[in-house]
Amino acid sequence: MRERHIYNAAIYVRLSKEDGDVSDASRAESNSISNQRELIKDFLKEKTDIRVVSERVDDGFSGVDFERPAFRLMLEDIRQGKVDCVVVKDLSRFGRNYIESGRYIEKIFPMLGVRFIAVNDGYDSLAGKSQTDEIVIPFKNLINDAYCRDISIKIRSHLDIKRRKGEFIGSFAVFGYQKDERDHNRLVVDEYAAKVVRDIFAWKRAGMSQQGIADRLNRTGVLCPAAYKKSCGSRYRVKFRTGKEMQWSAVAVSRILSNECYTGTLVQGKSTTPNYKVKKAVLKDEADWVRIENAFEAIIPREEFDTVQGLLLKDTRVAPDKGHVYLFSGIAVCGDCGRQMSRKVSTVAGRKYVYYMCSANKREGVCTGHRIREEELTEAVTESLRCHIDRLAELRDILEYIGTLPMQDADVRRLEARMVQMEEEAGKYERLKVSAYEDLKDGLITKEEYAAIRQEFEGRRKAALASAGQLRQEAERLARREGKRHEWIEGFVKNKGIRSLVRSVVVELIEEIRVFEDKRIEVRFRYEDRYREAVELVEGAECIPGVGGREVS
Repeated sequence: MRERHIYNAAIYVRLSKEDGDVSDASRAESNSISNQRELIKDFLKEKTDIRVVSERVDDGFSGVDFERPAFRLMLEDIRQGKVDCVVVKDLSRFGRNYIESGRYIEKIFPMLGVRFIAVNDGYDSLAGKSQTDEIVIPFKNLINDAYCRDISIKIRSHLDIKRRKGEFIGSFAVFGYQKDERDHNRLVVDEYAAKVVRDIFAWKRAGMSQQGIADRLNRTGVLCPAAYKKSCGSRYRVKFRTGKEMQWSAVAVSRILSNECYTGTLVQGKSTTPNYKVKKAVLKDEADWVRIENAFEAIIPREEFDTVQGLLLKDTRVAPDKGHVYLFSGIAVCGDCGRQMSRKVSTVAGRKYVYYMCSANKREGVCTGHRIREEELTEAVTESLRCHIDRLAELRDILEYIGTLPMQDADVRRLEARMVQMEEEAGKYERLKVSAYEDLKDGLITKEEYAAIRQEFEGRRKAALASAGQLRQEAERLARREGKRHEWIEGFVKNKGIRSLVRSVVVELIEEIRVFEDKRIEVRFRYEDRYREAVELVEGAECIPGVGGREVS
């Protein structure tokens, strides 16, 4: 008599929140890990030809693909001959990918001599395939796949709605913030981490390099973002670690300096996956990102953030053996070719001379030297800055006076009235278009006449709307005169009477310094558009301050 074969079985159970396994309470209980395990064990009690040798559990893994750790371990046991039977609660626990599930059940398991049992679906491959199984099993796999696709679409839609409402949907808050205990979709400032962020931005504006900032943080024992999250009890993990101890790096500092969220702007939806089966993230076009301004409290003012972004784009070199860049690095450029000026040090008779020269001449010889001593350049820029600050101080006083004049509110009301008039005119032409269409239907005009009339009215409607838009902008500009409209001026005026330059003042107030061959210096200050707007405002009020040129010889 032939001895009966005893199968070495692996019990496989899986649960995932992502594919809808626990979308409601009843399904959560039915699909729980313990429920699956007990159901399978009760089923196997009567199977004397099956011996359980292992239990594999994938808790928190989607059934869309089969790259699951416990499933891969089970496959390895099968290849080594330790397991020749797989038992699952039902086909959906095995997987929700129609093609892959069918490939394992129809090809791989039979080829490896593995018996496959899905308890609730009444399927046992040892019994052989009935005509019903030929139809039902693929159909059930297809239903499971379709269900997963439907859940994926709903989840994507729900998350997109939350993004556009300004709700934070990330797993972990960015360094400097923490999730509100009462509302996890809202970020609040973490004061300890926020102070570190402010220091990083301040040090960058002061001229320190990213590596210099990282070294300073490490020397003073400041925890890096990953270590800080871990110290707070978070289960945050980093993908790459080069050493046992987590420390600050230039990359981590750069990531903070370039993160727009510190201005209170929530930027989400930067990446996506092609579909619910492909998990590899794909970066989306920046135009498709969801950006919500003022979503939470800012740590870094927008203007300071923009200043730092400008510094990151400039080719600045760190001083040898120092953690900071030179005073005019990335700011001083050749007035003729536009290339950056290089700082050089020469020693003559034991005395050091520091000067700047055009980098294009130094490296390629395609421009003249534009050589100028650092002391001379510093003195000229300082004098130019002092003059500009004096003009702005005078301008500020006049602007404050203009803001108290009664004509301010009258001008705004006049512009708003004209804006309403233009909008009403646009509405009138829209109604005339509808009237012309009614005339066409009644046979009072031909199609050609209607087309000409429609084009004429549409042109007038668009012109009226454009005029209304311009008037709205002008009204908003006038309304912004009050309050903090000219707050940018204070950044200059607070340095009134400045005697010497430091890197933070240079990057905060100066956009570019152009050095010409005849040693003529032209300083382009920041906020030039606002400066011109303020001057126009003063000129419009017939109170013109003395605003001369900005060139210094």
